[in-house]
Amino acid sequence: MDPKDNPAADLIRQKLSNIYADEPNAKKEVAEVLDLKVPLSKHQQFMYDLQASGKPLAEIQTAWHSYYASLPDHEKHEVWQEFYASNEHSSKFATKPSAQMPATAIPEPAKAESVLPKPITGHFPVAELKPTAKPGRKVDNRTIADIKNNILRNVSTTKRLKAKHHFQSLVFGLGLGSLVVLILLFSFFNERFIAPFITPSRHVSATPIIIDPNSTAVDPQPKVIIPKINVEIPVVYDEPSISDNAVENALERGVLHYATTPDPGQHGNVVLFGHSSNNIFNHGQYKFAFVLLSRLDNGDLFYLTKDGKRYTYQVYEKRIVKPTDVSVMGPADKPDTATLITCDPPGTSLNRLVVTGVQIDPDPTTNGASTATSSTVQPKIVPSNSPSLWQRFTNWL
Repeated sequence: MDPKDNPAADLIRQKLSNIYADEPNAKKEVAEVLDLKVPLSKHQQFMYDLQASGKPLAEIQTAWHSYYASLPDHEKHEVWQEFYASNEHSSKFATKPSAQMPATAIPEPAKAESVLPKPITGHFPVAELKPTAKPGRKVDNRTIADIKNNILRNVSTTKRLKAKHHFQSLVFGLGLGSLVVLILLFSFFNERFIAPFITPSRHVSATPIIIDPNSTAVDPQPKVIIPKINVEIPVVYDEPSISDNAVENALERGVLHYATTPDPGQHGNVVLFGHSSNNIFNHGQYKFAFVLLSRLDNGDLFYLTKDGKRYTYQVYEKRIVKPTDVSVMGPADKPDTATLITCDPPGTSLNRLVVTGVQIDPDPTTNGASTATSSTVQPKIVPSNSPSLWQRFTNWL
């Protein structure tokens, strides 16, 4: 029996012919496209040669994918442009894409099996890219130009700010700027404008200290006592150096006795230094020891205690001198005196306030000789407050 004479196979062939009776003949379509006689590009020629090689479809697909993946971006763009052009000039039976990709988009296949070349149906076999979307999500087919125009329309239709909005912005900026200025003033200038008016009130009461020389016991700790301004502060006698660093460190422990001057109960001028005001961030609890020293007047009393004895001095002179006037640390115009020195105005180092009192009790004739040690280095400036935060900042710069 002839294998071609198979009734069952003939029946199937007949049914397939009926099903595809309305489809174009593939050979006629190829011939129609080839009749266009359009010059082939190197990409089209590659695919044409590959199609004519007689290789299996799987090998053709693999070879085309490798060729396409090795192309630079601009040549990949050429492939797609040729694809669009070939579809526009193909036969009436060629399939046209439903949506054209933007010219700037260059497809980059992620996997070999996602982009497969179709057998040549015209003068150029092309790769088909189908848009995919997750279930429930619409595909955005707008071009980049459409998206750009939409954004520009939205921006151009935005409402202009009203006057109250500009006013609110101005108020916010001024408020924030004022806050920054206040913080800077407090940080750098609190020892001059803020601290002198706040901190002394913690230690000074409206009622002066009252001392009865006949009944009041003497504190064994050396102190300076100024009843009028309610000051009772330790005095540092154990600092032998007059260097700036040594003086500043000693002033953190109280009022400093200058090492080159005599002690109370000795002939000469006892010199004591105290801060008038200082930055609250500096160390020490006696930064405001003499902040109210300017309130003393001639005739007011102050006391020095040392070694269990109390020495009484009466103010007879108050003056303001320049920092370079170191004569105030030498002998006074009266014998057996004590001099209190601080910076003026409070919180600055511009000048020095000097208050001098003469010893009235005990009888100065009973005083001994001075045991003060002389220094080979003569000071060029009267000691001052510690450097302010602003001074430290400018020195650092």
